[in-house]
Amino acid sequence: MARLRISSVNVNGIRAAVRNGMHDWLDTADVDVLTMQEVRAPRAELEKALPGWEILDHEATAKGRAGVAIASRVPATASRIDFAGDLDTNGRWIEADFTVGGESVTVVSAYVFTGEAETPAKQDPKWAMLDAMQARLPELSANEGLALVTGDLNVGHRELDIRNWKGNVKKSGFLPRERAYFDRFLGSAGEPVTGVDGSVGTGLGWVDVGRAHHGEVDGPYTWWSSRGKAFDNDTGWRIDYHLASPVLGARASGYTIGRAASWDTRWSDHAPVTVDYEVG
Repeated sequence: MARLRISSVNVNGIRAAVRNGMHDWLDTADVDVLTMQEVRAPRAELEKALPGWEILDHEATAKGRAGVAIASRVPATASRIDFAGDLDTNGRWIEADFTVGGESVTVVSAYVFTGEAETPAKQDPKWAMLDAMQARLPELSANEGLALVTGDLNVGHRELDIRNWKGNVKKSGFLPRERAYFDRFLGSAGEPVTGVDGSVGTGLGWVDVGRAHHGEVDGPYTWWSSRGKAFDNDTGWRIDYHLASPVLGARASGYTIGRAASWDTRWSDHAPVTVDYEVG
């Protein structure tokens, strides 16, 4: 089998990330596929930022907002951006298929809405996107498909995933209803799952590669607020994921979070999440 190294990061603006040192990390990361969120730039800027890479992107309708992309060392065999019907997911979801050693792997870059509790205009699109993900995941993993959803999913699944979870139980990003989607995504395939909000659904059997790798420990976190000394104190959130289909999840290894050595050496407010997958 061949190693396929996939890294995902919310770049918080690709132009700013490059100015702040993204290439220094990328030069040593040895990545085959790089998924990015919050690109906030047109395709021409992506091509300028990542010369020599194959680029697929889904630009947001509003300029300077959102945007997702997938950069790879080899061309994708197919790509898709529409997965949610009438839901406006411009700049929020892109799928790419890659052939490695005779096997096809689907890689997704996703950027879920931030949302805002008790503000329907901001939270309802988040519910709709999570609903669409719940419908799409079984399609991606059908017939033992190899699929991976990466990105800034803007939900801390468990208390282990947020340092200050008690202060966020009524805020978007840690609402029980949001977390219950992940209970279903990651629950045993085909089995009844009672979510943290009391809802009952069916488990989809996907694998949270980060939690599977680290076990029952706090974090490790992937995003830190700019307020106070959240980064220095490691008061973070784990909201950037590799969610793998059951078959692909069993082939994952080497999960790492590229946390910067210090606040002033960061090139994004998120850290890249990198995993090796055996394919072929």
